[in-house]
Amino acid sequence: MRDIKSIGVGAALGVAGLVAPVAHAQVADGLAEQAPATEGSTDVAQEGFQTVAEPDPEEKNATELKVSAGGLFASGNSRLVAMTGAGRFRARRRDNQLSLAAAGNYSRGAPGPDEPMQATIQNLQGSTRYDRFLGAGMAAFLSLSARNDRFQGLDLRLNFDPGLAYYFVDQEKLQLWTELGYDLQYDVRRGANIRQASADGLALDKTEVRHSARLFAGFSESLSAAITFNTGLEYLQGVPDTEYWRLNWDAGLSSSINNALSIATTFSLRFDNQPLPDVEKTDTATAVSLVYQLL
Repeated sequence: MRDIKSIGVGAALGVAGLVAPVAHAQVADGLAEQAPATEGSTDVAQEGFQTVAEPDPEEKNATELKVSAGGLFASGNSRLVAMTGAGRFRARRRDNQLSLAAAGNYSRGAPGPDEPMQATIQNLQGSTRYDRFLGAGMAAFLSLSARNDRFQGLDLRLNFDPGLAYYFVDQEKLQLWTELGYDLQYDVRRGANIRQASADGLALDKTEVRHSARLFAGFSESLSAAITFNTGLEYLQGVPDTEYWRLNWDAGLSSSINNALSIATTFSLRFDNQPLPDVEKTDTATAVSLVYQLL
């Protein structure tokens, strides 16, 4: 079963087709709305911070809409069906910015021609975020994300995230910043996972609420007129349950083909030291995508 899942992950996220943190599928756990950082990501509903756009004045006003779709289909000695799709919208007017994102990933695979097909990836994600730029390198933000993920044992995961961001370096081609805030997480667990835990002698509630303090550090640099690299590291510490913590890391490299089309390669790592029973602590995803900008 683990070999089948590896086939599905590699196909759905490593051969992704048109566009898009955030990251966030896998919508992570750490959202990034700044275009160069996450354009190849198929993860938008991660629990992590979304990075704010550089707090520059009116010339940074923008309206953007980007969509993506892709897939892989194989038959013969091994069989695979993998599909991914995403969309992002951002509108900024002076000191205010609104961002919306949605993504879905699905794959089924079998390691042999006579083996039954089994789902290996299945998630739907969405997020919305409001930014208020305060000047002097400061910005305040508020975001809400939702995720359904079969293989994380989640019917629904809601994350509510207020916070502040501060830019140490905020130049046209180079940025270094940090974010500090709070995360409220509300989980609705899948019945199958609850029943499996009960069979193993562990009682699980249908829902769970977690509170965390959050710290994020980000870096972005335009290496040339066409190539941009960025990365972000996020740490979430449970309070008052200090034994609970999470770590999220994202990295992305994008290369422009023309004004509307680019190629993006992204990598994301998600670590949860207290996942549901029979769920791995660490998830990674790599995506290579074509990005098309409609607006």
